[in-house]
Order: sequence, then C-alpha cells, then structure tokens
Amino acid sequence: MESRRTGTINVWVTDAVTVTPFGDNLNALWLAVLAGKSAIRPLRRFAVKSYHASIASYIEDLTAPDDRSMSHALVERLVRRLDPMPPNTILITATTKSGIDNLEKLRRGIPADPADVLYSGFCEDVRRQLKLTGECFNISASCASSTMALAQGAELIASGYTDAVLVCCMDLVTEFVFAGFSALQALAAGPCRPFDRDRDGMSLGEGAAALLLMNSEHARLEGRPHLGTILGWAAANDAAHITAPARDGRGLRQAVLQALDIAGRNADEIAAVCAHGTGTVYNDLMELYAFNRIFDNRRLPIFSIKGSIGHTLGAAGGIEVAIGFRTLSEQTALPTVGFSSPERGAEKKVSMEPQAFSGDCLLTTNSGFGGINAALILGKGSLQ
Repeated sequence: MESRRTGTINVWVTDAVTVTPFGDNLNALWLAVLAGKSAIRPLRRFAVKSYHASIASYIEDLTAPDDRSMSHALVERLVRRLDPMPPNTILITATTKSGIDNLEKLRRGIPADPADVLYSGFCEDVRRQLKLTGECFNISASCASSTMALAQGAELIASGYTDAVLVCCMDLVTEFVFAGFSALQALAAGPCRPFDRDRDGMSLGEGAAALLLMNSEHARLEGRPHLGTILGWAAANDAAHITAPARDGRGLRQAVLQALDIAGRNADEIAAVCAHGTGTVYNDLMELYAFNRIFDNRRLPIFSIKGSIGHTLGAAGGIEVAIGFRTLSEQTALPTVGFSSPERGAEKKVSMEPQAFSGDCLLTTNSGFGGINAALILGKGSLQ
C-alpha cells in the first residue's frame, strides 16, 4: 500500500549505532535484552542517600575529560562507529539536558566549560567530530525528543528539502536529573517493571544513538544498506498536565492515527509495538488504553526495553527505533524485562519472553512532560 502523501520520497535508515551500558554497538544491546538482562544497578557516580532511589542504568567507565562534560566522551564513542556521511548532511541532535553535569560543577565552584550546558554545545560537538558542514539544530521535547527529531528528519527528506539527515541523541545520568525525578517521586526503589500491575516508578538510564536517514534513491546510488524505512510520523499534545499524561491517551492515539495515515497503513498492518513503557503507574496504563483502542484489543506483541536499560530520556526514541528495525528483521519482539504480572490490558500482549511475529510494520512511540506524544511507523528493511 502506497503512502497517502502524494509523491512522497521513501525515507531509508542506512546506518544505526547505539551506545548503552551493554556496549558500544546495537548487536550487544539486542542480545542482552533478548536474554532478559538488565543494566540497572546500584548508582556510584554520586551520593544517592538523600533520594528516593539508589539505582540507575549507566555506563560505568564514562568519565568527563578535564573541565568538559561527560557528553563529549559519550559522543566520541557514538560517532566513531558511523559510516562516512553524505555531503551536506543536515544534523539534528536531540537531548533533554545536554551536558548538565557541567552546571553541577559550576554551582560547586569546580572549573567547567559552561558551553557544554547549552544544547548548541551538543550540536557543535557532533559537527566537529564528524566534520559536518550542513545545517544543524537541536530538538528538546522531553522524553519524546529523539522521536520528534527522527520525525523532523523524515519530513525534511520526504519534502525534498534534503537527501540526508543524521539524527544524534543522548542523555546522561546526572545528579541534577536524578534529583529532579526523585523530587517528583517518579523513581522506583527497585528496577522498573513496565506494564506490570505492581509497577511503582521508572529507572533512569543513559545512552546515545545515531541514525542516518536518506532519500532512498540517493541511498541506492551510493550503495548504502537498507536497515529499514520510516513510513509515517506524527506528534500530538494532549495538554492535560505539566508532567502527567491524559488518562485516556487521547494525544497518543491522535499521534498514532496520524502516523498511520501518513504511512498509508491501517492499524491491522502493525505487527508489533515498541512502547514507551516507563514503569510509572499512569504512563503505562495510558499506553495500554490507547493501544487497545487503536488495535481494537487485537493480540499483538507490545514490549518495552526500559526494564533493561532504564529510561534514557532524550535518547530513548533513537535507541528504540534502532531496536525496532532489528525487531522487524528478526521477526521477534523482545521480552519486557521486569514484567511478571500483567496490568489490565497487557494480558497476552506484553511478555517476559521473546515473542515471534510475522509482519513488515512496527509502531514505536514516546511520550513526555507537557503532554507531548510522538509516533513512528517503521517498515522492514531489505537486509537479511
């Protein structure tokens, strides 16, 4: 079925790399989550005795060079694995707090580069390391940041504005962020349990991802691999609360239905869902309600990887899209680590075991503070 967008250019993803506590490559992440492993463990980066939780998923050997943010070391690990970029590639970065660890240093009188705290510092760091000369901008849309960045990149290519967009996303586990979620009483004392009826909060995580989006014709001409296609994209705001989602999932439903329309797909063509699945009470309930409305209670695999790597905030969507393409390639939905007793609506959909499926389209979504919801429809690539 062709897209309802007349003359739309196919948006291929030709490269996807991730950095997580499971290593600096996507395969290591895939195998760890597939095996039901979790990187959520006691946090030793800073003192946690004053907070509601003492655990997180973080990269233990990630350090800050001199007066710079840890973000530089994370970006270096990320970009060194990327294939060469096409000329004039547009760069879109996505993060919620960039190098906020340097703000902590500055407030404590420790020498630090204040430029790292700015979103522009992330953009310039990636540009410098990859020697990019094209346009560059950052998207900060709470926990939907990288999903929004990928949607923006896909639109730029589909509209004919450019032939290549690199989306880079990252966020760190810092005391600033940890303290904020602790103050909101959003952190679970133990590892998070997405879609479990006894869930009691989220676990923070850190990581990064980079995905190269290209006009399919140019990708073919350059002999680029086809990891998958971004078929549809959309965003909507439910405008319900500054931090909590609308209980009826109206914003998420609107985003998914608009993404399906752009993709030219029907709900029954979606074979699996990579959900936001934070493990918080209201987010997970809202998602299940929305998905069951959209898919008419059809039994299809729904999974979250946040029980394995925690909530990586602005990097979550990018990491999950990379996982989503691997999910389609393997025709296997990953287990939801931490899940054991299904919340109402999760029965026979969410599983603690891998689930085989058959189909060419996957839905992935993210939601965030301020009522933002973003959805992407992913299509299977040609690599086997």
